[in-house]
Amino acid sequence: MQYGPLKVIAGNSNPEFARAVAAHLDVELGRRVLRRFADGEVYAEILDNIRGRDVFLVQSTCTPVNEHLMELLVLMDAVKRASADRVTVVLPYFGYGRQDRKVSGRTPISAKLVADLLQTAGADRILSMDLHAGQIQGFFNIPVDNLYSTPALIEHVRRVTMGRDTVIVSPDAGGVGRARAFAKDMGAPLAVIDKRRDRPNEVAEMHIIGDVAGKLAVIVDDMVDTAGTLTRAATALRDAGATAVTAVATHPVLSPPAVERIDNSVLEQLIVSNSIPLRPDAAASKRIEVVSVSNLLGEAIRRIHTGDSVSSLFELPEE
Repeated sequence: MQYGPLKVIAGNSNPEFARAVAAHLDVELGRRVLRRFADGEVYAEILDNIRGRDVFLVQSTCTPVNEHLMELLVLMDAVKRASADRVTVVLPYFGYGRQDRKVSGRTPISAKLVADLLQTAGADRILSMDLHAGQIQGFFNIPVDNLYSTPALIEHVRRVTMGRDTVIVSPDAGGVGRARAFAKDMGAPLAVIDKRRDRPNEVAEMHIIGDVAGKLAVIVDDMVDTAGTLTRAATALRDAGATAVTAVATHPVLSPPAVERIDNSVLEQLIVSNSIPLRPDAAASKRIEVVSVSNLLGEAIRRIHTGDSVSSLFELPEE
């Protein structure tokens, strides 16, 4: 099916990312107004004619998550009422993605709720990156493209690990598929950390499955939040004989005191993508390095618009 001309419109969560995407596509960002009424209500207005356009709304639902989510929903409603031909929501980071199942009685599945909100607001398609759990795609009744940041991040990791005996480490059982794909591309062995979690963001104990002695250990994860688990894992790997520890994570949530923990840890470096803008303290840290995935998302947008293959942009992690 042929859609109208491409239009990229961005929310307020990550304007630099959106500008880089637009530059890759050689288009100008759509003009819009996003502001607050005195009581905090979100007001949105599209300033360009988008009737019959193939519109891509770029907005990471990162901190403050609820503010950015509401901005996105209001923008979507404005775009739909302006008679856009198709609306694709581009979520470099999908907030609420960690709440993808009931963890105990009388708790919500908030990722499903957000999926319902996006569909009800009028999304025709979703484009995201490194969803916390693959089953989130099944929460939608519309097409979902879940890109993997591996192609963008792995080249940087290869430079860091060049000439060093390396092992790729999954920080938990749920991330084994992601780490295995990374290890396959790197031609490196795989290790897994088995962790017992007492409460959210707190880990009681860790056991390492695999040989890390005498190797540079590279922890691969989808996100870093408070960095408590990450820094404890790094210490456990060093205690198990790893010569050094580096970490790679797509989404730098980095809620306080994450940066303080990283700077005081045994980690050599934390490599992240620009799916979320860094907080000022994270941007100032010498241990945190950002790799752009804007071109990867931009190319996916181009292929969705033209009807070309998106899956060829990345290799799906093996299960």
